[in-house]
Amino acid sequence: MGPGVKRAARFAAATALATSLAYLLVAPAHAQNRAAGAKPAPAAAATATPAKAPDRMVVDARELVYDNDKKTVAAVGDVQILYQGRTIEADRVIYDQAGKRVTAIGNARITESNGTVITGDRFNLTDDFRDGFMDSLRVVNPDKTRFSAPRAERTDGETFVFEKGIYTACEPCKDNPERPPLWQVRSARIIHKKSEQTIYYEDARLEFAGIPMAYIPYMSGPDSTVKRKSGFLAPTLFNTSALGFGVGLPYFINLAPNYDLTVTPTYLSRQGFLGQAEWRHRLMNGSYSIRASGIFQQEPSAYLPSPLGPADKDFRGAIETTGKFFINPRWNFGWNIAMSTDRWFYKNYRIRSESLSSISYLQEVTSTAYLNGQSETAWFDMRGYYFQPQNYQDWQKQQPVVLPVIDYDKRVHKPSFLGGEVEFNVNITSLTRDTAAFSELPAQKTYLLTNPYSLYDGCAVYQKDQCLVRGLAGNMSRATVQASWRRNFIDPLGQVWTPYASLRADLFSINPDTSGVINSRVTTIADTSDEVFGRVMPAIGLMYRYPFVAKTDWGTHIIEPVAQIVARPNETNSLRVANEDAQSLVFDANNLFEWSGKFSGYDRLEGGTRANVGALYTGRFGKEAFANLLIGQSYQIAGRNSFSSGDLLNTGLNSGLDTDTSDIVARAQFSPFKGLFLTGATRLDSTTYEAQRIDAAATYSNKIFSASIGYGRYEPQPELGISRRREGLSLNGSVNVTTNWSVRAGVLFDLDKYKYDRERYRDLYASYLAAPTVTAMPVYPNTGPFQTASTSFGLNYTDECTVFDIRYLQSYADRQAGSTKDTRTIMFRLELRTLGEISYSQNIGAASTSDGVSSSQ
Repeated sequence: MGPGVKRAARFAAATALATSLAYLLVAPAHAQNRAAGAKPAPAAAATATPAKAPDRMVVDARELVYDNDKKTVAAVGDVQILYQGRTIEADRVIYDQAGKRVTAIGNARITESNGTVITGDRFNLTDDFRDGFMDSLRVVNPDKTRFSAPRAERTDGETFVFEKGIYTACEPCKDNPERPPLWQVRSARIIHKKSEQTIYYEDARLEFAGIPMAYIPYMSGPDSTVKRKSGFLAPTLFNTSALGFGVGLPYFINLAPNYDLTVTPTYLSRQGFLGQAEWRHRLMNGSYSIRASGIFQQEPSAYLPSPLGPADKDFRGAIETTGKFFINPRWNFGWNIAMSTDRWFYKNYRIRSESLSSISYLQEVTSTAYLNGQSETAWFDMRGYYFQPQNYQDWQKQQPVVLPVIDYDKRVHKPSFLGGEVEFNVNITSLTRDTAAFSELPAQKTYLLTNPYSLYDGCAVYQKDQCLVRGLAGNMSRATVQASWRRNFIDPLGQVWTPYASLRADLFSINPDTSGVINSRVTTIADTSDEVFGRVMPAIGLMYRYPFVAKTDWGTHIIEPVAQIVARPNETNSLRVANEDAQSLVFDANNLFEWSGKFSGYDRLEGGTRANVGALYTGRFGKEAFANLLIGQSYQIAGRNSFSSGDLLNTGLNSGLDTDTSDIVARAQFSPFKGLFLTGATRLDSTTYEAQRIDAAATYSNKIFSASIGYGRYEPQPELGISRRREGLSLNGSVNVTTNWSVRAGVLFDLDKYKYDRERYRDLYASYLAAPTVTAMPVYPNTGPFQTASTSFGLNYTDECTVFDIRYLQSYADRQAGSTKDTRTIMFRLELRTLGEISYSQNIGAASTSDGVSSSQ
């Protein structure tokens, strides 16, 4: 065959073979037999087409050969066929008119319209390419999941049956594609039903690196197109002393595209069946969910008796609900509510709670409902709170019910009559508490020789200057309204002047209840009368800044002296105010120039005339390096110092602001190059320059290594009930050992525990000397400054198809917090993409009495 004839045949192939395959091949005027040496049919002979074509087929090949004796048409050489969204490629494609079959031979490849790629040595398909047999099959789906089998069959255009099939979501090794992937499922048969969006595995083995690790007679799962489908989820495994061995098997029920139900029956060898259910519903303007769990315990004796544990409860459970709905683009409302039968339920039964907050050993479940609105210049929020403690040291009756809390903020930029910015603030807070919360000042604390780890004997009767009131019993309400204005003026010299003015009014209503009981003791307060009183606080102020800019060969430097003065009348009624939201006061560089004052909430208000001065330095060095430093001090220059007269909680005392000349505060940030970031903050005594607070941290990270170190040291604040120095050091780091493997570890040191041990030994030894026949000779703890508070270690593997994570956590007993035993936990998680996830955690060692578990377990 000459080159010209071949070109003519190639030109004719796009229409000739398309016509033949799509319409069962109308016979040409004269057949050609390539084996007999006949020439290919001329292009004109292959142009006959039916009057109506349902689908157009496009064919591209080097040669087109007809065989009338065998009733076949063959496309030979770099064949490409486009039909009904599919693309077929092969070295040779033969169409059998009698059998209406298409055979693709050599480097056969089908690309589906959804991106799925099917390759094999030989395809035997129907004339519409929907059904047929395939040899040495390999299927790559758009989500990179893969099937392979020596032989497969496709029926109805939607069901694949892989004989001796292999499934994996891992990509093949680039250097050695024949090497088994990290994991794969090898089955006697794999059946993929697209109409059901389900993959079935029969007589399957789960292999890791080609080594069988688990045998599964039968399993099924959704395919890559599934977003929501009913079926079993990954199981949860349990093994604790109080629960025994257990397994939970969640079942997801896809009731509709916008709502579903998940039920999780869990069998526990010691406690019986734990039931859990979660309902989720998505609506046009929002969504909500309800979660419930409960169990009738078989062995309540596995827990401590009340009040240290739930041994008196046969039924235990919890209910949670969350929701958020949009009224319009600016307004929304929602809730996050959780309640449990007891404070230990979530921890004992490993119940996930979105409302659970945890800070060290302090835990509580916070329930809230809210209404929120926001515009470009205004913000409104109304909500209520209910707190349920999860630590056995806390008492439910001492927790406030806060309802409502209303906040409104409105800013007006450049009002025509003033310029600058005008801001309006409104806050309304009301709360109720059944029982007052008292604590004893350190000077009055009494060590109990029968339990040397108990710090306080408690305030039997409230006495001023001896007890701190952390929360009054009864009803407390406050309404606050404030309007403020400020504006920047820049003079010709570049000096920045910012005048400020504000007017604030507060209305308080206090209805105390003194019948509360603490440790079986009646508590009283000197003044028990109901009160309604107000407070008005005007303020005027001025801030001055003058930035100096200097450029050198090694950077740009800005030095900016800052001075601020705010004049107010004296604060009134500080001892009559039930301080609920301004108990935490930390004086540092962040609030040195705060216009509204340095108290953290609304209940307390800074009074008198105060001047704040400081200097700010900012430097830029090259493209990435920078430095920032702020140092300053505050002065009470007129009026009564609000921080020197404590309230019922002594807020303000030992703060560094309780003298006319405050402590010196400083803050620094420095990054010499990309990846390294150093920060530090301190508060120095104004006379001795001794550090009262130190916070420092350093972090470094690159593609391989990351590390951080943090240090904190806070001197005692005896007027606030803190008699000991608090000092700690944390070290954390991670290393990417390889592309996929990483190791991380962390440790937290309690650097002042040794000091507490020495003090406790000294007190116990003094008691022994006073009564050697009554008390035993104490043993010195013999501990050093680096006492570990917690440690963690983890190993992680992550690639495109697998996540493997194992962690070890240890929290050492803090006997001052009431814990008597260390907590050691091993957690394991394995996630195989598309197959599911399995996780497991195991407590090591004795049960923790802080979780309400009997130590005999």
